Amino acid sequence: MVRPLSARLTQAVRPRRLPQSHSRLHQRFASSTPSAEEIQKKAQDALASAQKGFGQAVETGKRLLGPVGEKAAASLGAYREPLAYNFAVFREVLKQVYVAERLQPPSLSTFQSVYSSLWARARNPQYWRELARSGDLTKVGIYALEAYGIFKIGEIIGRRSLIGYNIQ
Repeated sequence: MVRPLSARLTQAVRPRRLPQSHSRLHQRFASSTPSAEEIQKKAQDALASAQKGFGQAVETGKRLLGPVGEKAAASLGAYREPLAYNFAVFREVLKQVYVAERLQPPSLSTFQSVYSSLWARARNPQYWRELARSGDLTKVGIYALEAYGIFKIGEIIGRRSLIGYNIQ
């Protein structure tokens, strides 16, 4: 018999007892490790918010789709709660991946520092003389040509036409 995803995830995140040899290590880092109660509370909060969001989505679907939407919502029946829970777990996993992989965009100060240094170099004639003397000017030119080509490809994709806009 295959257990539902919610039961498997609940078992996977259940806190396990550490062996006695690791108790000192556990005590040392106890402040950084959430307790079982905190984890359980976070899971309950996630479930409640998911149920609320899922319920709102179902009501919106009913309203927009009319009788077909009502039939679809009624056909979920007992699957409504597991779907909401699995959605909440999926959302929390995505949040953890987002933070762990550092997918957040750079801060505004990072952008400002990079572009201010680029602008300072571009205005400095000594920088261009040094590039020409070392032979790196060709590399900079090739990079500029690549950037321009990528921009033009994006423009073609945006227009959905190779030349000009399709006006009909």
